[in-house]
Amino acid sequence: MGAAGEEVVLPSGELVALAHAYGVDSTYDAGNGPVVVAPGTLVAVLGALGVAAGSAEEVRESLARHRAEAAGRLVPACVVVRSGRRTAVDVPAGALLSVELEGGGVWTLPAGKSHWLPADLPLGRHRLRVKAGGREEGAALIVAPQRLPEVGQRGWGFLAQLYSVLSERSWGMGDLGDLKELAQWSGSELGAAFLQINPLHAGMPGVPSDPSPYRPSSRRFADPVHLRVEAVPEYAYAERGEINELAEKAARLREEVLGHDGLIDRDAVWSVKRQALEILHRVPRGVGREAAYRAFVAREGEWLEQFAVYQALAEVHGSEWRRWSKGLQSPRNPQVAAAKAELTERIEFHRWLAWLVDEQLGAAHRAAKDAGMSVGLIHDLAVGAHPDGADAWVLQDVLADGISVGAPPDAFNAHGQDWGLPPWRPDALAESGYQPYAELLRAAARHAGAIRIDHVMGLFRLWWVPAGSPPTAGAYVRYDAEAMLGVLALEAHRAGTYVIGEDLGTVEPGVREELAARGVLGTSVLWFERDWQAKGAVLPPERWRAACLATLTTHDLPSTAARLSGEHVELRERLGLLARPVTEEWAEAVNELAEWKEELQKIGLLGEGEELSAEALYGFLLATPAELVGVWLPDVVGDPRPQNLPGTWDQYPNWRLPVADRTGTPRTLEEIAGAPGVGRLTELLRTAAPGRRTPASEGR
Repeated sequence: MGAAGEEVVLPSGELVALAHAYGVDSTYDAGNGPVVVAPGTLVAVLGALGVAAGSAEEVRESLARHRAEAAGRLVPACVVVRSGRRTAVDVPAGALLSVELEGGGVWTLPAGKSHWLPADLPLGRHRLRVKAGGREEGAALIVAPQRLPEVGQRGWGFLAQLYSVLSERSWGMGDLGDLKELAQWSGSELGAAFLQINPLHAGMPGVPSDPSPYRPSSRRFADPVHLRVEAVPEYAYAERGEINELAEKAARLREEVLGHDGLIDRDAVWSVKRQALEILHRVPRGVGREAAYRAFVAREGEWLEQFAVYQALAEVHGSEWRRWSKGLQSPRNPQVAAAKAELTERIEFHRWLAWLVDEQLGAAHRAAKDAGMSVGLIHDLAVGAHPDGADAWVLQDVLADGISVGAPPDAFNAHGQDWGLPPWRPDALAESGYQPYAELLRAAARHAGAIRIDHVMGLFRLWWVPAGSPPTAGAYVRYDAEAMLGVLALEAHRAGTYVIGEDLGTVEPGVREELAARGVLGTSVLWFERDWQAKGAVLPPERWRAACLATLTTHDLPSTAARLSGEHVELRERLGLLARPVTEEWAEAVNELAEWKEELQKIGLLGEGEELSAEALYGFLLATPAELVGVWLPDVVGDPRPQNLPGTWDQYPNWRLPVADRTGTPRTLEEIAGAPGVGRLTELLRTAAPGRRTPASEGR
């Protein structure tokens, strides 16, 4: 039966075999038993992988071709192994193997019927050479650590949406100067070990922009809208007249948000900042600054060049590259080279902006570490990028065209989800030696103590939805999890960063266990941690997993104040988002609070007659063995509003709200630092969290 109970045409055995050969699942489980994927969906998904399957004859030919190609290869396109393990390689009998090491030198391996890569190969990205039958083939060889770096010492930190944290110096939205201040204050005065922020990825150019940080133009570069203009060294040498006028405009933008309960207007902020930055770009750089800039450009190489070219072309032709003239739709076309010659100054401007953002990100992370944070900044890596943006233009060879990532129907969303983001092609990633994926991780980790990977289950499989189809008409596509985790482990090891995986929602059996075994921390939200073997009872703190970041909420969930007051139910009722009678929603919300109140009283965190509070709930998190405890920054001032309300577009101001107090009045960073709730909560955290090793880390 289909997802909605209708009869479906079953795919042929050969179509299923072809799908499985390319890692496409022919069934999925939505919680009520297996559902068969429709033949049309399999055909569309295979088509996005470059496999013809539109007829029985095409299916047979494609299957035969796949088998012949697999049999004809001397070695897979990419081999990923773990350091310290002797690993068998599937090569022909009698083949000669050698390894060209990343750092120079060649290891020649003895011939034999079966070939094993030695356990003492150095970590890195090498090249495997195979000779057999008069032929020679090469393959990327990645030697990864067994585990990622471990946090080891317990700590707590704030979770913040940077744009929402305005100070008295912000130009209309929170910026990298505010990030630096927040890190210094929370690290030095409060003893925080980390500060986790939303993705700072480059947004889609043009107006109106999409305020969501999870649907960017590029995940590889950060957005210059986050720059603190006054922190650019050339600011001190710029002509004051026009710069001062722009600073006054920025002050009015800030006042509109903070003083008049306005919404953050990213487009207006960028308009003012861009004009100011155009002025600063004309200021000559000193010799030291010029040398630093050139070093950055050399380090970033072709990635930076292509990003800057896209930005410059978007200024002329609009941000949707698929609407550009055909000659501009691929960065390798000769017409693009001609356009580059005409847009030299604009390309240079966008290179320079990328450098400024990189500088200020580095300064913020150094400030966090100097303030005593054991981890420092935690940067968030979105699950994908906009199909019309810079990454999609540059990475066409490794992204699936005509496909969007999403989620299948489940108990919480009967219609499934379509996130509008093109996925990696697993076959193309392997052929590339996972280089684009590695470079993305490298960039994310450059100025971070840890990275958070959104929808970390995507390292194992992703729900592909063909263009024009509803989210229910999708299929899971498998990735080489050993390779994806191996590349992640290598890049994290080299950067010295920890990794946190967002593993909420539907998680395939065994995935959390494999992630934990490799050293990836999970994400545990208090309201979801239940003992499903005991009819969904509250999970006692001692039974929580240690390898996680534990928190009360996230950007997609109600704030703690709203949970405690029931305002999250009122909001969803007011916007028509409830899927059942409001009386049932209220009954569930009241019952949930009663259960938690009972649990906290039972373990001594709440006295008789005391009301449930954010402080008591954070006390519960500290009673768990969780290695990291995250405090939602708006909780310290009682902000009842969610930053994002899934299922809404223009009905709710998603991603545009400043941090506010219990009454909804916006509060500056300076006011947050002086709020009474900060002292009460951080005293609890300071005495319970820092410096104590978690039970799970003992003896490792």
